[in-house]
Amino acid sequence: MASKILIGLLFTTFVIAASGNFNQDFEITWGDGRAKIPNDGQLLTLSLDKASGSGFRSRNEYLFGKIDMQLKLVPGNSAGTVTAYYLSSADWDTHDEIDFEFLGNLSGDPYILHTNVFTQGKGNREQQFYLWFDPTKDFHTYSVLWNPQSIIFSVDGTPIRQFNNLESKGVAFPKKQAMRIFSSLWNADDWATRGGLVKTDWSQAPFTASYKSFNAQACVWTSSGSSCSSNQDSWMKESLDSTGQARIQWVQKNYMIYNYCTDTKSFPQGFPPECSIA
Repeated sequence: MASKILIGLLFTTFVIAASGNFNQDFEITWGDGRAKIPNDGQLLTLSLDKASGSGFRSRNEYLFGKIDMQLKLVPGNSAGTVTAYYLSSADWDTHDEIDFEFLGNLSGDPYILHTNVFTQGKGNREQQFYLWFDPTKDFHTYSVLWNPQSIIFSVDGTPIRQFNNLESKGVAFPKKQAMRIFSSLWNADDWATRGGLVKTDWSQAPFTASYKSFNAQACVWTSSGSSCSSNQDSWMKESLDSTGQARIQWVQKNYMIYNYCTDTKSFPQGFPPECSIA
């Protein structure tokens, strides 16, 4: 049983979450009207102007899940903007986090998809990718599979990154803290585009990102309800098969532009242990 993993977390049980609408599943947390939920909850939009960005979070907290969201990113000259879509636990000093961040760029230049994994407040596990399509023209599905064995990031069903549970090798893995889903659209022109060399062009504002088709097969953190069973829920045991491994290698060979496991400047004393563990 998945709940058996949570030794010491008493009075915590789980129920399965399914898809709903944004009014039911999320709450707008900031932006002073810049975030909107039109179309009877089937769409959510975030906007950014010179005064403020905007953001939202899930009403539920989750411990393990297979979570999908469709996003259409800021079109045109999006330099300086960041659309962040991530899971994060509450205690910042020891927080766990699973990140998608989309770094805007000048018109015609590709977005950079930035990923990261935090465990117990420690990150520095960045991998960055170009996408093999224009993420501003239509909606695309960005997914996180998080189970006791691994975290798998996927785009339109294609896995791009895997972070395995290597606790037996001394590598911390996020499995004890529930996380909410967060997203925000904000100005980061001090670093986001070419290291901050390209600033946000406010004449293009407001910048808008759109969301739809949220789906979560997940364990909801609650004080009552039935438990998530690894025997009942196939995603709790899901991993990459040989086809998935080949697809992730294809993405990383052709579209990865940064990997912390090859950054000698950031790790002069040696790479983190997971970099050398098969």
